[in-house]
Amino acid sequence: MTTNDRRVLVHPDKEALAGSVAARFITKIIDILDEHDEAHVVLTGGGMGGAVLTEIRTSAASDTIDWGRIHFWWGDERFVPKGDPDRNDQQAFDALLDHVPVDPAKVHPFPSSDEIASLDEAAVAYSDELAAAAPEGATHPRFDILFLGVGPDGHIASLFPGHPEIRIKDATVVPVRNSPKPPPERLSLTLPVIQSADRVWMVLAGSDKASAIGLALAGASVDEVPVAGAEGRRRTVFFVDREAAAEVPENLIAPSY
Repeated sequence: MTTNDRRVLVHPDKEALAGSVAARFITKIIDILDEHDEAHVVLTGGGMGGAVLTEIRTSAASDTIDWGRIHFWWGDERFVPKGDPDRNDQQAFDALLDHVPVDPAKVHPFPSSDEIASLDEAAVAYSDELAAAAPEGATHPRFDILFLGVGPDGHIASLFPGHPEIRIKDATVVPVRNSPKPPPERLSLTLPVIQSADRVWMVLAGSDKASAIGLALAGASVDEVPVAGAEGRRRTVFFVDREAAAEVPENLIAPSY
């Protein structure tokens, strides 16, 4: 992929960033539901991921969304008990999903450590759930919007630099052990699944993310900087604050969406 295929949208601060992404999500998801019977959205965790979901919930336009027609998935999860505050899904329930009329059958959290015996079994179970919701002949749904956070080391989902999971292409979900960030056991979508999404939206803030973005846009290897491989089939957008944009070349910063 060339850097021209990616857009970098810079916002003055974290608050403006979260509000802008929330507004864009509401507008885009309404458009998607005008074209399709259902939508599939992949959520992320982290501070900005939660902030965006909170802004969506508190927006006056939130009531215009037909929430019951949206499937919610997650890009990765920590293999800890259900309800643990470390889980990305719990953060999403607290910020948004417990407050809007979603269809519980369309909310797809990763298995928790108290629901299934092992990490490997959990990966298989989520792979099966993805396949059950997929079009005929596919291994997973058509994701309309896939949110990603980006770590200071350039990791996305739970695909970390130099770890073998970033190179796996023959699975939809991988068990992750020895994560450099606690907890050590996690589950993650694979890079090919991430790259199959129509739209990949990365939301990140802070000066500690500047190097990762700069390296990704400069063509760093995916193995060394996993975010370099994050791309959507139709659109790839970095939503960032000014601090995170410090190392982005001026010509790559989009004046508008």
